[in-house]
Amino acid sequence: DKGKVLVVGVDSLLTQLARCCHPVPPDPIVGFVTRGRGVIVHRADCPNIRNLDDEGHDRLIEVSWTTDTDVSYPVEILIIAIERVGLLRDISEVFSKEKQPVVAMNSSRNKGDLHFNFTIEIKNSEDLKRTLNALREIKNVVSARRK
Repeated sequence: DKGKVLVVGVDSLLTQLARCCHPVPPDPIVGFVTRGRGVIVHRADCPNIRNLDDEGHDRLIEVSWTTDTDVSYPVEILIIAIERVGLLRDISEVFSKEKQPVVAMNSSRNKGDLHFNFTIEIKNSEDLKRTLNALREIKNVVSARRK
């Protein structure tokens, strides 16, 4: 039931949130009717939607977010930081304080900086803004943003 979306004029249609753009309320969204997988819900500004050919545009349908407040949505974030002892603990404390489950994480070094990719579950864009602001306040964090 994660990612509840209402397809205008249709009941009980299978929907999935696009992995390429990870839409989250209140992002403007659009549905793409697939062959055999139902409707994939993308952010309206998703590059995959913007680059559709004429045939692809014919498969777009109107969708909207549900008003169910108990639904959570996965969102990917990128944190770039300068290494220090306790950095990962401090990042984890922000997610814990904000009561946001971490469902995936990986890290790498890039030109001396640490790059952390997290997938967290949020209820709405306000949760995301609050979390990103808290992450930016952590010592040695250079940037924190939605992917």
